[in-house]
Amino acid sequence: MTLKKRLIMILVTAITVGGLYAAGRFGMAVSPKEPEEAQEESFLGHRETLYLWYADETLTDYLNSAAVSYGEYQDAVRVVPVYTPGLEYLETINQASLQTEEIPDLYIVSNDSLEKAYLAGLASEVKLPEGVPSMEEQLPGMAVRAVTYHDKQIGYPYYFETSCLLYNKTYLEDWARTQIVAKRDEDLAKEAQEQADSGNVEEEIQESHAEEEVSEEEIAAKLEEAVPETIDEILSFADVYDAPEQVEAVFKWDVSDIFYNYFIVGNYIDVGGEDGDNADSIHIYNENAIKALRVYQNLNQFFSIDTKEISYDGVLQDFLDGKIVYTVATTDALSKLEKAREDGIFSYDYGVSRVPDVSGGLESASLSVTQCVVVNGYSVKKDMANDFAVYLTQNNTGDLYARTGKLPVHCEGDTFEDTNAAAFLEEYERSVPMPKMIETSNFWVELEIAFARIWDGADANDELRALSEQIMGQVMGTEYTEEYLDVPETVTEEE
Repeated sequence: MTLKKRLIMILVTAITVGGLYAAGRFGMAVSPKEPEEAQEESFLGHRETLYLWYADETLTDYLNSAAVSYGEYQDAVRVVPVYTPGLEYLETINQASLQTEEIPDLYIVSNDSLEKAYLAGLASEVKLPEGVPSMEEQLPGMAVRAVTYHDKQIGYPYYFETSCLLYNKTYLEDWARTQIVAKRDEDLAKEAQEQADSGNVEEEIQESHAEEEVSEEEIAAKLEEAVPETIDEILSFADVYDAPEQVEAVFKWDVSDIFYNYFIVGNYIDVGGEDGDNADSIHIYNENAIKALRVYQNLNQFFSIDTKEISYDGVLQDFLDGKIVYTVATTDALSKLEKAREDGIFSYDYGVSRVPDVSGGLESASLSVTQCVVVNGYSVKKDMANDFAVYLTQNNTGDLYARTGKLPVHCEGDTFEDTNAAAFLEEYERSVPMPKMIETSNFWVELEIAFARIWDGADANDELRALSEQIMGQVMGTEYTEEYLDVPETVTEEE
């Protein structure tokens, strides 16, 4: 699911969550069965049924397979995956929980929806089976933060999405090889000139070491120089890079989607605190965020990109066609690139690294979304659902990436032995999770609009101040005014 679709879903669920909360607290037409009725002892082959709901169709085959394997492991339980698409996903779960006998016992949802789910009674605190290590002991801290709501863990982290820098490794290796040979020629010419000046000319000087084969080790070492740590390094590379004819842009990304832009301000904007659930921890308007957005705006002078014409799919296709050297991509790019390679329509090597810092003095941080398995608060089979949730998210993730293209939170198997997948995991561990608060559910839409205006020339200070006043007003329930920050347009050499 693209972030734009996710943002629409967030707004829809924010509108309906009041109804969910009321329905969850005061009941609807049909009450769930009592635990004694639903959890009878298994006899004569009788199997209890768990219903697992999900909204991403690409998981269908995998979840069906996981259900079968769990049935072999726990023969008293049958798991039935239920594909349920739609923007009003949580509302549909709520209705099914209160109006049908086939209650969704557990479901997969993104971490930003956890507050809505919890307040509606659709999420319960996790209950790890005896002997299973705590999340803190075995999962990245980011994953634990993503499922924590008011000091309670109300979901099991399953798989994640974040953004990294994707680069054409073939182009950069060719550049490295050219640079090495050029340096050899330069050194040889210098040596020849020194001998000529000294009057001690040797015939061997004509034997050019520049013609020797460049080793893989030399190329790898030089390649590191072309993998940028800051945006400034991308600009410096673009100034000296003799690009192949088919290259149309050194750096191009979807500037219309906040998921690919957020790293610019991610290290300086706080919405919800560490766990994304604290309404008292909102800091949007600040000096470093303004400076970072000014750097972003200046990039339009170097990489002229129309916010109305650009799209992530189009950018990724340009990368596949060899028209781009660097771009910002999400985890889905890995499986798409590998499939394109298998189909014979992608003939380049590629690499992934963390997103570059905004500048030498301004650090970056990507946005991340963690998909979670949640045990429904209305399920009368919570212990069974908890057990299967642990099995699904911790014991059965070895081939999740290979079969679905999703990168698991729990590092089982050899998924992260691949350096490109490992780069996404590293970025995820230092990313900013989408917050859970209902009051700020429109923040991403408004921030995306502000980014588009700033890219097209609007004042970064004014846009960020107006955004902060709007969000703070929503949270506080009254008009809010930010004290104007006088941030000079000039920047230091480090910045």
